Amino acid sequence: MADRYLHLTGTAPGRFLTRRLGLPQPAPLRRWTLETPRLEGPLLHLTAGASAVTGVAEVLSRSGLPVVGDTDRPAAIILDATGVTTAAGLGDVHAALHPVVRSLAPGGRIVVLGTVPSPDDHHQAAAQQALEGFVRSLGKETGRGSTVQLVRIPVGGAAQAAESTLRFLLSPRSAYVSGQVIELTTATATPGPAADPAAPLTGRTALVTGAARGIGAAVASVLARDGARVITLDVPGAREELERTADRLGATALPLDITAPDAAGRIAAAVPDGLGVLVHNAGITRDRRLANMPADRWTSVIEVNLDSVLRTTDELLKAGVITRGGRIVATASIAGIAGNTGQTNYAASKAGIIGLVRSLGPRAAADHGVTVNAVAPGFIETKMTAAVPLFIREAGRRMNSLSQGGLPVDVAEAVAWFAQPDSTAVNGQVLRVCGQSLLGA
Repeated sequence: MADRYLHLTGTAPGRFLTRRLGLPQPAPLRRWTLETPRLEGPLLHLTAGASAVTGVAEVLSRSGLPVVGDTDRPAAIILDATGVTTAAGLGDVHAALHPVVRSLAPGGRIVVLGTVPSPDDHHQAAAQQALEGFVRSLGKETGRGSTVQLVRIPVGGAAQAAESTLRFLLSPRSAYVSGQVIELTTATATPGPAADPAAPLTGRTALVTGAARGIGAAVASVLARDGARVITLDVPGAREELERTADRLGATALPLDITAPDAAGRIAAAVPDGLGVLVHNAGITRDRRLANMPADRWTSVIEVNLDSVLRTTDELLKAGVITRGGRIVATASIAGIAGNTGQTNYAASKAGIIGLVRSLGPRAAADHGVTVNAVAPGFIETKMTAAVPLFIREAGRRMNSLSQGGLPVDVAEAVAWFAQPDSTAVNGQVLRVCGQSLLGA
């Protein structure tokens, strides 16, 4: 559904009126296209104190943006704050960004590099944790479609672990991601083969559940764009839409109820050469306040959104269907982080997904060479949100730092980043794709 308010604020009368009334001023977001594959302008590389990681300059040189030490209009700013270990050292963060933050181009990117807070050094831990509050606040200040993130690199690690993450965050693919903290690991999952940047999933088979429409169809489309052989899965009742989606992408349709007892076995039979990417996107809502919610509404949501994910993931990993170097990406929700009236069942299921990711990620990497991550969408423009009453819909759109709803492709781009072979160090993470929603943490 079209966002008429966003269109209005793009006109001169609309800008004048909304400014006078003190209303939000959303900026149109520039997303990835073949014609605009990268940001336009230079990347400004700054340091707060001495860097505590190696190879930052080398990694930035491969970002696709010209790296400079000084510029009047940067498209992106990288601040290396990995060496900040004291409260006084935070002054270097202010000194680096204060003179340049106003010069960031519209739709620009700011990424702060930090390290993991140390359990053994409370001064370092305090200083590095302070960066999280700083980034989340700056994300709410920048405006004009710009975003701000914090990437934590393990102490003593190399910046190479952050390469795929920085490519994503410094590109139009991350347009609706802001105020996020991404903590990289010392990679134990099997590294993927060297990938073609234009088609990083070439040679991999990806299966997407709930792929007939909406976010699932967008995920399937982006994975196919990135070179994957895609299998789209949805319930038999959605066969017609599922097959249309598959035909459009040159994919294979697999009509299957993911809650069926033999679902994992049928998926395994459909991928005799193994599965490189498994995307758990299927989900349902059966909203009602708990006092009015019969047991069947509770059970069906938990079964589809959580139990089927747990069961099929366990069975596919145990059987070795997900190959070493594989990627599992599940769909959580900001409802699972912040809660939502009338959605105790849905929020419980999506919070359960977060628990799954945090627990299984390290073990799946160590035992199977597979990473496990999740996306947590906020207000995304789909048929479901188009049916929400007008005032609630407008509140959902405006209650984030970008003052607008996201698109299914925003979620799909995040999934594709998790799925990349060189995202080995990204594991056990839950990325909110919500424009930095004001709800939740």
